[in-house]
Amino acid sequence: MLAEPRVGPHYRPMREEPQAAPYRPDTPIDTLADWLAVPVLPAEFPKQELRWRNDRWAGKVGLARLDDVQWVAHFGSFTPLPDNLPHPLALKYHGHQFRAYNPDIGDGRGFLYAQLRDDAGRLLDLGTKGSGLTPYSRTADGRLTLKGAVRELLATEMLEALGVYTSKTFSIVETGEELWRGDEPSPTRSAVLVRLSHGHIRIGTFQRLLAIEAKAEMEALVNYCLVQFPGHAPPADAPGRDEPTVILLHQVVERMADLAASWMAAGFVHGVLNTDNMNISGESFDYGPWRWLPQWNPAFTAAYFDHSGLYSFGRQPEAVNWNCGQLATALNLLVEAPPLIAALERFPDLYRTALTRRFLWRLGFEPQGVEADLALVAAAERHMRTEGMTPDSFFFTYRAGQARPDDDFGQMLNSYRAPDAAPTHPLWSEVAPPSLVIDQVEAVWQDIAERDDWNSLTAKVAAIRRLGEALGQPPVPAGHRA
Repeated sequence: MLAEPRVGPHYRPMREEPQAAPYRPDTPIDTLADWLAVPVLPAEFPKQELRWRNDRWAGKVGLARLDDVQWVAHFGSFTPLPDNLPHPLALKYHGHQFRAYNPDIGDGRGFLYAQLRDDAGRLLDLGTKGSGLTPYSRTADGRLTLKGAVRELLATEMLEALGVYTSKTFSIVETGEELWRGDEPSPTRSAVLVRLSHGHIRIGTFQRLLAIEAKAEMEALVNYCLVQFPGHAPPADAPGRDEPTVILLHQVVERMADLAASWMAAGFVHGVLNTDNMNISGESFDYGPWRWLPQWNPAFTAAYFDHSGLYSFGRQPEAVNWNCGQLATALNLLVEAPPLIAALERFPDLYRTALTRRFLWRLGFEPQGVEADLALVAAAERHMRTEGMTPDSFFFTYRAGQARPDDDFGQMLNSYRAPDAAPTHPLWSEVAPPSLVIDQVEAVWQDIAERDDWNSLTAKVAAIRRLGEALGQPPVPAGHRA
């Protein structure tokens, strides 16, 4: 059974998570830091109250034995971890923001705090959000609202449960400042968040190097990504398949196609798919105006400022594909265009394969083949639109064929079966599944904002983790070596 999450002012767990791995500091970013980042100082906050610590992942990176005082010292004051980065690094990058190129961005309210290896030997970054001003803050204050931190915690927990390759919310410390924001009642409470990610190298990182024509640095960054985010070799017939730059683009295209598919199967709308929000590791991160679908609607948008619907639910694969094209444009500094174009052309087929694999996994059936599975997905979408179902209720109702509607979707289900010895879980016998539509998110926050009551957040995180337990091991993200 999962331990009770540590959240809020009274978060002692029922039992401690085991220290599953030793602490293994490793900072290969040092080899790039002179041109990739600038050293910065964290803000000094008037208050530091621990609100969340992710003991499940702390155990995987050797930090579960930190007591609360040590935890706040490292993740509230940012005292360096032993043998790790001596000072935080604000990363430099450019990016297309809603398709308009912006060279004046970078880590404006966050920084890279530490690097370390997990229990599988993979490099991970500890990065921040709301940790203070940097040279790239522009007119902003470098802070994060407590509500924003709670929302990111909920998003990452739900996405992890649904098998999406996502950053993890590692820590939330409330910081005691009053913040003014135009999109929520102000003044509002403040926090600093630490996220655990498999890297913070963005498509926009490569775009900056193209803009300044830094060819040697681009080559070094390509090699860094190939070493730290290992993937598969390109197809045997791919042109230029032995070129490191071409290899990297093939791997990123595979990862991004899978990422887009995983969002669609989750019924999730990220909201802001700018190139500076696209991680080369293929990991979903940086959660702002996200939403889960209230019903299946390709035109649904998450961001109130997305007036054209550029990043609407149904256009997410297109947006991610376009962003891959911007990476290819940057990599054209190192190699000719034809092998890069060949890598990009793989995206549609990779996306369709990933979508069916992830959709069938969540539905609890074994795939039959891409074409048959795509037809099932299309029928499922029609059924959800006709019935006005949320994706969460759809997958819950029809998981493993426990119900079959009287339409073309139900008829197609007759030819599908659950895996042999498919695990069962009591959750599938309950009335409704855990979900995270906006009304539920607002209710969780209202309890915190009005009464400083963290119990509903504790209960929601526990329910989400139970959903992940019931769904079981997700498909291995594409573009990664298992």
